[in-house]
Amino acid sequence: MKKILSSLLIVSLAMGAIAQPRLKPGYFWEKLDNGLEVVVIENSKVPLATIEIAVKNGAYTEGPEYSGLSHLFEHMFFKTNRDYPTQQKFIKRTQELGMDFNGSTNVERVNYYFTFDKDSLKQGLQFMNVAIRFPIYRIEDMQKERPVVDGEFQRAESDPGFQLWYECQKKLWGDLLTRKNPIGDHNIINTATPEKMMVIKGKYYHPNNSVLVICGDVKHEQSFALVKEIFGDWPSSGFNPIEKYPIPDFKPIEATQYFVKESSIAQTPYVMYWWQGPDYRHDSASMIAADVFNTILKMNSSKWQQALVDKGLATYASVSYSADKYVGPINVFVVPNPNKLKECNDEVLHQVSMWAQNDYFTDEQLEDAKQTIRRNDIRAQEKPSSLPNQLTYSWCSTSLDYNTDYLSNCMKVTREDIQRYVNKYITGKSYIAGMIINPEMNKALNASAIFKPTL
Repeated sequence: MKKILSSLLIVSLAMGAIAQPRLKPGYFWEKLDNGLEVVVIENSKVPLATIEIAVKNGAYTEGPEYSGLSHLFEHMFFKTNRDYPTQQKFIKRTQELGMDFNGSTNVERVNYYFTFDKDSLKQGLQFMNVAIRFPIYRIEDMQKERPVVDGEFQRAESDPGFQLWYECQKKLWGDLLTRKNPIGDHNIINTATPEKMMVIKGKYYHPNNSVLVICGDVKHEQSFALVKEIFGDWPSSGFNPIEKYPIPDFKPIEATQYFVKESSIAQTPYVMYWWQGPDYRHDSASMIAADVFNTILKMNSSKWQQALVDKGLATYASVSYSADKYVGPINVFVVPNPNKLKECNDEVLHQVSMWAQNDYFTDEQLEDAKQTIRRNDIRAQEKPSSLPNQLTYSWCSTSLDYNTDYLSNCMKVTREDIQRYVNKYITGKSYIAGMIINPEMNKALNASAIFKPTL
């Protein structure tokens, strides 16, 4: 019997080890009984502490009737709650604690963070606890904040780059646009109610859908004890919100589409090309390969930069990829020479058609890209207050293991990995291409006649 119990104990310990995520040195993890995951990062470079809480919420949880309300919810977080029932009392408390604070909303994460003196850790956690669990949504507060959030939208619309991005997103995601557009819809934002805020809270703001990260000149044993004391009675929802309210599948692009948008604020043309790329659920390896390849393309020595920028076809040419759990988009953004629009478009497509060729980049460029990623990772460690933000993004869209293994996996990327990624998601695949240009320039250049697929 003792032998059986001993075996069961070994199995149990092994299962516990599997549940424990892989972590970098100085990183510590626990999961509370209510499902809240807690990570403590011991980093004593400066006598400060940063706490950040992130929720799996954002644009991807929003149907048309809630478009942009995760962002409004984020703004309301910093207004009033049970212990600080007025904006003045809330702000006064942040001043007493010497806090630097903010939040953000993107496609698959909403996060809130405070940075303060390390000796204020307990008070900071108490402040975060009441803000996340016991908000107050008064119509008068929302009437003040709705124009602020909508004002961010209006400021974005004054940027031709945003205008082009938005038009591309419509075609890239179709009727699921709201699931990829964190900034939202003017009408939905301006008519939001406290009741809608409570719906969002009831769906997603639960400990078992959240991660809390503490980073700085702290000790993990004390930090875990404080979190259990302060957040331990936060009740679990009893369900997985992402399973109960599933994210719809994004439809593939049916056919390549080109369009030209006129805008008086576009002093120079901008061009974007979009593909639907890999996501964490199905192909995390290609996500890593995309990052390494894009780093190669940024190099001044790359064929991409030489063909477009060095030869005067464009003043800027970038390639980026968004690491998402649900279909990460691939974007080519080019600022073309207005006098060479056709030549620039043709060369972009020519270069893209060669991306998977065996000689598109050298072994030295591949190694240089890896070392660039390594140096950027080292540089990122120099600012402890930024580490929670990196970690919570991974927790929401990929995993803690992905974050931990990211650098080592980048170092393992081969030419064949990059070719597999390009061939699977880009070569011969349908895409969205858009140009924004002012009316006078469009009339002179007839952009629609020259901005199109090459035969």
